[in-house]
Amino acid sequence: MTPEWPDDLQTLLEAPSPAVLVTYRKDDRALATPVWFRWADDAFEMVIAKGDVKLRHLERRPECAVVIFETVPPFRGVELRGKPDLRETDVTPQRTAIASRYLGPDGGKRYAAARDPIAVLLRLAADSPRAWDLTAMLP
Repeated sequence: MTPEWPDDLQTLLEAPSPAVLVTYRKDDRALATPVWFRWADDAFEMVIAKGDVKLRHLERRPECAVVIFETVPPFRGVELRGKPDLRETDVTPQRTAIASRYLGPDGGKRYAAARDPIAVLLRLAADSPRAWDLTAMLP
């Protein structure tokens, strides 16, 4: 992995594709959940509502994986695994920024305003990303 990997995948990181967040149940089975995200300050950020089962998983086993990928050419993607930073806080700015990627600026503001401002901000730093770009394999 090169230090330039975020630049190589910038359009993927900015696109409104969902990510898949993987947490682990008590019996170690994985729970894969589609989530909205943003790339900010060399980490993936997601907002998790208080009481969400994913938080119980992360409290018991503080590790997760995040996968973002394209379903159209060139079929690029990135996967991160690690221990996330979890902070219960007023997530209005982050939730607005994340939702705006998917719903547009006005829709993102309305979406954030309709939710409890106190939630958990999950940040997963890109310490050892696994990225792929299938451009060279395509006809």
